[in-house]
Amino acid sequence: MKSWFSGEAFAVIHVKNFRLYLSYRNFMTMATIMQSVIVGWQIYDLTHNVLWLGFIGLVEVIPQVSISLFAGHYIDLWNRHKIVNYTTLLLILGSAILLIYSANVAYFSARFGAFPVFITIFLTGLARGILNPAQVALMGQLIPRNLYANAATWNSANWQVAAVMGPAIGGLIYGFWGIVPAYSLVLGLYTLSFFMIMFIKCDRHVVIETAEGVFTRIRSGISFVFRTPELLGAFTLDMFAVLFGGAVAMLPVFASDILFVGPQGLGLLRACPAMGATIMAFIMMFRPPVNNTGKVLFIAVIGFGLCMIGFALSTSFILSGILLILSGAFDNVSVVIRGTILQLYTPDNMRGRVASVNSIFIGSSNELGAFESGVAAKLMGLVPSVVFGGFMTLAVVFTTIKINKPLRKLSLRNKI
Repeated sequence: MKSWFSGEAFAVIHVKNFRLYLSYRNFMTMATIMQSVIVGWQIYDLTHNVLWLGFIGLVEVIPQVSISLFAGHYIDLWNRHKIVNYTTLLLILGSAILLIYSANVAYFSARFGAFPVFITIFLTGLARGILNPAQVALMGQLIPRNLYANAATWNSANWQVAAVMGPAIGGLIYGFWGIVPAYSLVLGLYTLSFFMIMFIKCDRHVVIETAEGVFTRIRSGISFVFRTPELLGAFTLDMFAVLFGGAVAMLPVFASDILFVGPQGLGLLRACPAMGATIMAFIMMFRPPVNNTGKVLFIAVIGFGLCMIGFALSTSFILSGILLILSGAFDNVSVVIRGTILQLYTPDNMRGRVASVNSIFIGSSNELGAFESGVAAKLMGLVPSVVFGGFMTLAVVFTTIKINKPLRKLSLRNKI
């Protein structure tokens, strides 16, 4: 057994700091996605309006995009570990607001409506705008270069396991015991994540002093991405696939009005993509996508778009779950490839800024995608809007194949 765990697939797990980082990410991801599921059901239960589900994404993406590039600048200058520590406290504060609000929801909703919920969503977006690039940059400090691909796979697998457990547990607790116990668990998980990150020791980080202005440094990070077609292509492809193809924001409506499975079913549906992604992540630990990487990436995104079209047309809970599992498996191929490209192609002194650009491309696309889904569902109807998004994803893939030759011919084996 010991020799099995000493194989190449488990090489990065022997790094203590990386194990602590994975624990932090696990608790953080469970809490964040669990909170997202609960908030989505709570808002739809209060309003019964799909447009409000779209506004959740909009309120979160505005602070995330606004702060992300500036965050990337300071992440390259300041102690990344401390940035992650302090920003995690924002998420703890937001979850505490939700818990207090939901403990007497009749009173607070009568006085303030859903405003306190959206305050928390705003804080979450602000924190994510800082945390997303900071976590990526911090991970690059914790491990040697030859383990980047292995670390990206483990990081993705860890995230997906948490993404399975978070919504499933959150939906079940909300459905059987109520909203207060569900939000209490979210607060507890965020607190655990804070303690996990505190134990990481980052001796290698050097705080940089520079005479360059903030806007000059931000421009240099953006320029680096646009000068690197492999990075730009992977970021753009994933951004538009998520923007048009994602149906996560509309899952409360599918669960309530089409599949009739309640909050318990919503939690399971939300967990299905992560189930598929987890399975795929463990496959990629032993078969990393380092050969013909560009072709594998394009095939994966095509598969994702087709799954979204099938999900939109399904009226069976089981079939819908299977399609979401497959969509998660395809999506995780893209996640691992993009994460590996980012680490391999980006110098350490620019990793925060490049990661912040990635955060805008990828992170904001989830929230903008939620807003787009809400508006499209309101204008076109729920099912037609998701079908349309799936076809738009396919269009983006074939356009990228045609115009981005370096990404099409990419093979990561040559960079490791």
